[in-house]
Amino acid sequence: MKLLKELIHPELSSRNGRVFRRHAARGIVLRDDRILLLFTERYNDFSLPGGGIDEGEDIVVALKRELEEETGARDVQVKEHYGFIEEYRPYWKPQFDLMHMTSHFFMCDVALKLADARMESYEVANGMKPIWMPVSEAVDHNRQVMARQEGTMGQSIQRETFMLEKIADELVPA
Repeated sequence: MKLLKELIHPELSSRNGRVFRRHAARGIVLRDDRILLLFTERYNDFSLPGGGIDEGEDIVVALKRELEEETGARDVQVKEHYGFIEEYRPYWKPQFDLMHMTSHFFMCDVALKLADARMESYEVANGMKPIWMPVSEAVDHNRQVMARQEGTMGQSIQRETFMLEKIADELVPA
């Protein structure tokens, strides 16, 4: 497993204190220069599909579940572990001072046609939708959101933009 980056959120003053630990699995699904992403209206950003790994859940099982729920992907084939990001950021629950998230990224293939997504209520409320789009357009969009420091900007945009840039540089045909 390859560490891709360690990210410390700019609003986090220290990595000491009571830490909420979370592990996530995220899919990189490419078709030529297009990638399967989630657009979240609330945060005005693009992100890779995936999410938290439940207690005792196998990481590949979690990734397949998340891809199916969030994008409607079918016949998910997890091909290889691309790398992981260690992320430290503020956490909103009062019993914790910060969150330490490890996000694992996997190369995946899915069936050509997506079924209907089965998102959780908060994902629907945030206006989350699956979309195929050129990687470069997603990178440009997220960079503009960060440059404007939009008030609705989510905490994960740095991680997602870093990964989209890396994918554009290393995985998308020139």
